[in-house]
Amino acid sequence: MQQALTGAQVFDGDVFIDRHSLIYREATIEAILPSHQLPADIPATALDGGILAPGFVDTQVNGGGGVLFNNAPSAATLATMVQAHRACGTTGMLPTLISDSRETLRSGVGAVQQAMAQTLPGILGIHIEGPFFNPARRGTHQRQYLRAPRAEDIDWLCALRGIKILLTLAPEQTRPGQIRALSDAGILVCAGHTDAHSDDIARALAEGLTGFTHLYNAMRPLQGREPGVVGAALDDRHSWCGIIVDGHHVDPVAVRVALAAKPKGKMVLVSDAMATVGSADKAFQLYGETIRESGGRLLNAEGRLAGSAIGMIDAVRLSCESVGVDIGESLRMASLYPAGLLRLDNVLGRLRPGYRADMVHFDSGSWQVRHTWIAGEPQAHPQPPPQA
Repeated sequence: MQQALTGAQVFDGDVFIDRHSLIYREATIEAILPSHQLPADIPATALDGGILAPGFVDTQVNGGGGVLFNNAPSAATLATMVQAHRACGTTGMLPTLISDSRETLRSGVGAVQQAMAQTLPGILGIHIEGPFFNPARRGTHQRQYLRAPRAEDIDWLCALRGIKILLTLAPEQTRPGQIRALSDAGILVCAGHTDAHSDDIARALAEGLTGFTHLYNAMRPLQGREPGVVGAALDDRHSWCGIIVDGHHVDPVAVRVALAAKPKGKMVLVSDAMATVGSADKAFQLYGETIRESGGRLLNAEGRLAGSAIGMIDAVRLSCESVGVDIGESLRMASLYPAGLLRLDNVLGRLRPGYRADMVHFDSGSWQVRHTWIAGEPQAHPQPPPQA
């Protein structure tokens, strides 16, 4: 049955459209038309203001709703994470496993396969962040798990079918041909937690490196005589860069520099969210130690940043308010561009006929998410009570 959404300003992924309504049938968008042309026999939901936009796509989600994927790599954990991040406007995500044991990695992949087989809404694949990292740039990843990829690791990853995989690794830890093998198998390989030099990155790009995970963080910086990972990332015209715009990981000036350097469409907002997002509990366990949120930052005992405490609506807001990006581009960085990174921009990231009905409705003044739809299935998100 056709259904219509009216009363909100529509952002279709390219432009804002006033006084228009969106029609969808089951999981698919069918039309956007002037509201006065909406047939009277189509059931309509009045949204009462706000912005209706493509649902956010988050390619780096470690946890949410009080749970962390590494701690309990199961389909139940994924369902909790989806609910927590849906309230932040995320309608598609890559649950993310950070460096851990082989057993945990395999359990996490199995959980995502199970969730996708059960058509858990909102799961698009998996992001495996580690363990093939350089210990010098490990961040909060525990040293004991870090290692170079072995032939059996490459064989296992390349043999996985029916699941979209984004793999973050340090290119200097790989042997010649390993990134090419992964890329040829359809795996999206990104550089992260890496101390590589720019010529190492050039070789990785030639083998099929897709992009860079949390640009600036845990990677060799740009210097005048050594461009490092950051310089190579900003110089390359074809690769993608994820970036954490939470006010703590990257200074707004550095975000603006990156946006000026990269071609439009290649910068992707990620949350890098941990368990505290969508939870009243502002502490959680990681590698057996307590991580606490303080002043909006998550820190481990070494004083290192341990992921972020934001959802995607927060990333969009901060992109607009702190960095100065216009709202349309910020929304594209949260939806269309990550869909492009995942090679799903033919079905996600736009509100157009034939695209999946993944949508977010939010208040443009308070940045509060009011409703989401995943494949046409609606969910309302009650507003928090006013502060006393």
